[in-house]
Amino acid sequence: MEIFQTIWTALTTQNEVLTNIIGIPTVFIEAYVSMSLFTLILNISSDKNKKLLYIIAMSITSIISKYLIPPPYNAYINIIVTIIYIILIFKVNLFKAFIALLFPTIITVVLETILSKVYIMIFHFDYLLAMNIPIHRLIGTLSMYFTEYCIYLLLKYFKYKIPSFDIQSRKKKILLALNIILGIILIATQLYITYFYIDALPFFITILNMLSLFAYIIFSMYTIFTVSKLEKTSISLEESQLYNKTLEILQDNTKAFRHDFTNILLGMIGYMEKDDMEGLKKYHNQLLEDIKQVNNLTTLSPKLVNNPGVYNVLATKYHKADNLGIKINLEVFLDLNDLRMKIYEFTRILGILMDNAIEATSECEEKIVNVSIRKNSRKHMQLLVIENTYKNKDIDTEKIYEKGYSTKSNNTGLGLWEVRQILKKNNNLNLFTSKNNKYFSQQLEIYY
Repeated sequence: MEIFQTIWTALTTQNEVLTNIIGIPTVFIEAYVSMSLFTLILNISSDKNKKLLYIIAMSITSIISKYLIPPPYNAYINIIVTIIYIILIFKVNLFKAFIALLFPTIITVVLETILSKVYIMIFHFDYLLAMNIPIHRLIGTLSMYFTEYCIYLLLKYFKYKIPSFDIQSRKKKILLALNIILGIILIATQLYITYFYIDALPFFITILNMLSLFAYIIFSMYTIFTVSKLEKTSISLEESQLYNKTLEILQDNTKAFRHDFTNILLGMIGYMEKDDMEGLKKYHNQLLEDIKQVNNLTTLSPKLVNNPGVYNVLATKYHKADNLGIKINLEVFLDLNDLRMKIYEFTRILGILMDNAIEATSECEEKIVNVSIRKNSRKHMQLLVIENTYKNKDIDTEKIYEKGYSTKSNNTGLGLWEVRQILKKNNNLNLFTSKNNKYFSQQLEIYY
């Protein structure tokens, strides 16, 4: 009996050492519950290994910061590290990571505020004092995370998910990044106030504090989603304008082909009557070139080139080449939304390589650019191949990547150097440059 009495005394009186020991496993529970919440509402795909890695990494970091870094600085450190872990482990962007941090945090702050008021009303003693008593710390913490997990189950039952968003404009990314920095400062400050001054603050101030935090969260999320929606609308309008231009050219070519159909047949009959097979083959090949041009315009469709960013680049470069009398042969045999690299970096590389190809081809008598986007399943890689006719047969395939190098006096020579910088940042990318008597070729290899 004496042993049980000793244990009960240790659990019901202030005991910092025992409280800290009890707090260690609850850190793992907190990491699991918050991860469950943000992966659900943000529809983040993950496997058991990623989840386990996040729970262990986040828990260890929280324990270290709690005992080695004084408040409120440990709260700031935890917030920053949490965002970094979410980005690295779950492969999401900064804004999605911010929302992933925001949602569980606000729930925790609200629940802890409510819990603290309940303790004051029921037990009539200081909340911070209660959190230094092992049994109260255990009951309070488990109650809070149990309630949070119930919220997760409720959201899962109703299949609630935050709408997807994606920001591409650099200016808008900077503005939202500043918003996130202010958000981090605000959240950390609120956590500090909630934990250390909750008993000293009047109930009205506590409510006002929570409402202001809610207002900031709602306004921030509304801003992010609105900006994302406006940007998508803008991209969609640009895409529609380019596609309408493509349709106009396609319609004109089809009308011309239909109008000349009788003349085309008469021309073929003339070669056949003279039994001039060589002439007929030459005539047929020329006809195929015109048909291929129409087929290329058919390929340049948002349904086949199913990523707005890539479509925008291809359509713009296609019409630029068309104005210069350059024939572009386009093949797309890949779901562009399944690219195994950042779409922003892919469009940058695509734009630079297309500009170089068009510039080089414009100097030639035979103006041809071949663009192929496909998959090589056997070698587990996706390919972007751009080849073009070129005039300078002595071009150095290594020197072209040097910063400032250019075959043109008015060119900065930064394009391919920038491509190489992107390649250096990604260990699954390779650019293979080659040339023959007719074509200069660039092959971007994306391994998976």
